[in-house]
Amino acid sequence: MTMQTEAALNSMLATLSATEWQRIHPKLEMIDMPLGTTLYDSSHAMSYVYFPCSATIALLHISKSGIAAEIAIIGREGMAGISLMVGGEPIPSRAVVQSAGYGFRLESRALKNEFGNSTLSMPLFLRYTQALITQMAQTTSCRHHHSLEQQLCRWLLLSLERQPGNELELKEDLIGDILGAEREEVMDSAQGLQRSGLIHYENSRIIALDKAGLKQRACECYVEIKSAYERLLNASLDGLAPTSRPLDLSNSP
Repeated sequence: MTMQTEAALNSMLATLSATEWQRIHPKLEMIDMPLGTTLYDSSHAMSYVYFPCSATIALLHISKSGIAAEIAIIGREGMAGISLMVGGEPIPSRAVVQSAGYGFRLESRALKNEFGNSTLSMPLFLRYTQALITQMAQTTSCRHHHSLEQQLCRWLLLSLERQPGNELELKEDLIGDILGAEREEVMDSAQGLQRSGLIHYENSRIIALDKAGLKQRACECYVEIKSAYERLLNASLDGLAPTSRPLDLSNSP
């Protein structure tokens, strides 16, 4: 596969015109994204933005006391580091690889320069920003108003829609951060879903056995977030899942 074909697996990169691609592709770097890797922490200067292809990124809000809670899931429909593009200060957050895979990174300075020179893809990037903000707001509200089981079902469904297959592998120290709850509480909810035959959970791996059942248990936040992405990006998240394949960085120029 050529670099352009690889990059096109990310929907944001796929929208670039031929002219934009010619300007930006020498600055793109194809990278492996191992499970649990911290891509950036807003307490330090953010040098890159990230475009996942087969990986999934968890965006965690970090409180002043250091408590982390997930506010968004980013897959191949988007990018991590969007605040740098629109010129704002980054929110107190950390981007961590939630599901291993690969993607591309681009120096934030190069992205700013690109959008200073061109407006061709700006509307889509702004619509994506709106969708991401919707997800953040809905997730924050969900944490205050819905049960842990409902939140877990929402998170499982949104995570699964951003990658192939029905299986998630989690890093143990991220499990509690997912929903801003104690790890033991999340595990109790997961075991309840397992007893109901909706998932199988073992050794940090979750397999969805009944997605329809998970949708019935999830709160309305799942539908609100999914609908916002489909309306603003004109695509179903289900249709964005890339084909699973081994990562080969040797072909990257």
